[in-house]
Amino acid sequence: MAEINTTPLVDVMLVLLVIFIITAPLFHEAVPVDLPRVDASRLDDPPRVVSVAIDAAGAVFIDGLAVADTDMAARFAAIGAAGGEPELHLRADRGTRYERVTEVLANAQRAGLVRIAFVTEPTR
Repeated sequence: MAEINTTPLVDVMLVLLVIFIITAPLFHEAVPVDLPRVDASRLDDPPRVVSVAIDAAGAVFIDGLAVADTDMAARFAAIGAAGGEPELHLRADRGTRYERVTEVLANAQRAGLVRIAFVTEPTR
C-alpha cells in the first residue's frame, strides 16, 4: 500500500478540537480591576497676582505704580481686603539693600498677604 492512512490523523485532530472547546472557557478568568472614579469638579481660579518691584534706589512699585513709604501699608491693606488670596510677586534690583526688601515684606505680611513669591532673572 503506497498511500498514507489519514483516518487516525483526523480522529486525533477531532479529539484535540473537542478538548480545546471544553477547556478554552476555563482559561478565561475575569480579574476585578478597580478603576478610579472621576467627578467633574471645577478647578480653582488662579490667584490674583500683584507685582511688587524695588529698584536700586529703594523705590517701591506696586503693579507698576510708584508707592510712597507712608502709603505702602495702606495699599497692601487695600489689596488684602479686595477679597481672595492674592499672590505677591516680588522683584528687587540686584543693588537693593536687604533691609529695604524686608521692610516691604513686613508691610505685606502685616496686611495679611502671606503668599509671596520671589521673582528672579537668570544672569546672562
